Amino acid sequence: MGIDEYGGGQGPDPEVLVVTTNEVPGYHVREVIGEVFGLTVRSRHVGSQIGAGLKSMVGGELRGLTKTLVQTRNQAMERLVEQARSRGANGILAFRFDVTEAADVGTEVCAYGTAVVLTRE
Repeated sequence: MGIDEYGGGQGPDPEVLVVTTNEVPGYHVREVIGEVFGLTVRSRHVGSQIGAGLKSMVGGELRGLTKTLVQTRNQAMERLVEQARSRGANGILAFRFDVTEAADVGTEVCAYGTAVVLTRE
């Protein structure tokens, strides 16, 4: 796998700026729209579970599961940005991920934050 398959995040000049901080240097929060989130649930693939079980015996990274989790997080973030944009936001503050098991059938990933309208100072 290449490095692009392990990461995510935004490119340069995003339409909706997503940050983990409560403030953005050089910007003023003109309006707080409120909480937004993007959610996705991925089922487990039987083949990857078997491979993961075998790999856990000898140690090392579970590359198939890593790639799946990255894709899942990116999808949740895309949905978060779509929701914020549809509500008129151009920023999301206090961005976080929450990952939980979903009834032993998959993994739930929720990307969430506070949608805001930012203006340059």
